[in-house]
Order: sequence, then C-alpha cells, then structure tokens
Amino acid sequence: MRAGAAAVNPPKTTKKKKAAKPNEKLPLKKALKKFWPLYIMIAIVMLYYFIFNYIPIIMGTVLSFKDMKVGNTIWNAKWVGWDNYAEVFREPEMLNLIKNTLEISIMRLFWGFWPPILLAICIFDILTPWYKKFCQTMVYIPYFFSWVIVYGIVFAFFSGNGLINNIMKDLGMGTYDFLTSKEAFRPLLIGSQVWKGVGWGTILYFAALTNVSPDLYDAAKVDGAGPLRKIMAITLPTMMPIITFQLIMSLGSILNNDFEQILMYYNAGVYEVADIIDTWVYRVGLGKMQYSIGQAVTMMKAVIGMVLILSSNYISNKVAGRGMW
Repeated sequence: MRAGAAAVNPPKTTKKKKAAKPNEKLPLKKALKKFWPLYIMIAIVMLYYFIFNYIPIIMGTVLSFKDMKVGNTIWNAKWVGWDNYAEVFREPEMLNLIKNTLEISIMRLFWGFWPPILLAICIFDILTPWYKKFCQTMVYIPYFFSWVIVYGIVFAFFSGNGLINNIMKDLGMGTYDFLTSKEAFRPLLIGSQVWKGVGWGTILYFAALTNVSPDLYDAAKVDGAGPLRKIMAITLPTMMPIITFQLIMSLGSILNNDFEQILMYYNAGVYEVADIIDTWVYRVGLGKMQYSIGQAVTMMKAVIGMVLILSSNYISNKVAGRGMW
C-alpha cells in the first residue's frame, strides 16, 4: 500500500533555476534596478561633457556663420553665412601663419614623439626597483610646472644676463640674445616642450610594458638574444598599439600648438617665425573683438583635425593592420 501510494504520489522535486548566460543581456528595467548607481555616475559624466563640450561646439558653429558684435548675443547676431570663412582666406598674414603652424607642429611631432619611447625603454630596463621609481618620479616632475615657471627657467639660462651668456663671456665668446633671436626661438620652444612633457609621455608606454611576461625575456636570453634584439623582438611589438594610438592622436592635433607656451615665449623680435594660427585668433578674436572670424578659424582647424585622425587611422589599419578602431 505504501509502495503504491509512493508510485501514485512521487516525491516533489525542486526546480533548478536556469543559470544566466555570461553574455546574456538583462532587460532595461532590471538593469536599471540592479546597476542604478553606475547609471547615475555615467549620467553625471555625460551631462558634464554635454554642457562643457558639446554645447560650446554647437554655439561656436553657429557663431562662425554670424557677425557677432559687442552687445549682441549669438542668437540675435546677423547671419552672414560663409563670409567669415572667406574673410579668413583674404587675410594677408594667413599664409605665413599656416606655414609657421605647420613647421612648429612638425618639429613638435618629430622631437616630441620618440623621446618618451626611448626613455620608457631605458627606465623599464633598470633592475634596481628603488632607482627605477626615483627615475620615474624625476622625469614626471617637470610636467607639473606651468609654462610661466618653465619660461622663468629658460629666462634664467638664456637671457642676456643668464647662465649660458655668463659662461660664454667667461670663455671670451661674447654674448648672444637667445630670447629675441629668430634662429634660437624654435629650438628653445621645442627643447623646453620636450623637457617638460617627455616624462609624462612615458606613462602609457610603461602601462604597456607591465603586461610583458618576464618569461619572454628569459626565453630570449636563453636563445642568445642581446639587449637590442630583446627590444626589437619583444619590447617594441608590445608597445606598438600604444605607439600607433599616440601617432594618430598627434597627427590629428598637428595644427594645435601649445598656445600658452608660445604666448609666453614670443615677442616682437620673433613674430615672423613665432606667430601661429592660435596667437592670431587670440589677437584678432579677443584683442580686436572679431569673435566670429576667430571662431571660423577654430572650426576649420577642428574639421582638418578630424579629417587627419580619420585618414591616419584608415592608413594605419591598411598598412600596419591596427588602428584606434
């Protein structure tokens, strides 16, 4: 009887919950309920970028097509269409400004691109941990100096009564006015920029090198590879994605020189080789209150930068097989 009852009423079994697949997407309501703190943080960041980045872009684009005068607003200013852009190309100084901008940018790109790579490799190969950290800290420090402080250091070394001229006088070589010399302006500009930024530029490369397994170097050493061969076979291929990223970003911002630095360094004696698009926009857009023309130049720079980024990324994908996307 009990056996029959057991056959008629089998024991209840608990149903196992179906395990969620790793890549299975949650419905929106469940995702909001589960991850609402993360969504709030993302919303705050998006709101920040919308207010301080996208709204200025929209308003700047509208401003470039209007004739903005003192006392007007962007929205009630007179619409002039492409006249501001045409006025930019009629500016007699524009060819020299573009020439100076490109020359300084190319010099910055060349002299500022490879030193962080070389410095990162050199510091990464230091075996003593405390000395490696000391070197990293020392090369980072100049990045935190403002351009006012950096120019003060340059002035202390290269002014008429600076250290370099005093040494030259003691050696009977006379003096040289470095700060007002057209020939010395760009070397001083690029040299101080490299000194200030080279340490900070190594951070991304250090991050890439920390992912390299020490076993690879040990295996290369067993195979008889020397230091240079290890760099060519292991270190540089590991750094190549970051190098590609940095190169694409540098090409995209080739028209964006460091305005603050040039504003500190340039003077009437070096205008011919120092005046660039950014300083012209500062003088015309703010000094002469021609806001629309200054914004038109800024928009053209932005469009050219976007084209350069897209083009360099496409070429990198085709030639090297890797890009930013």
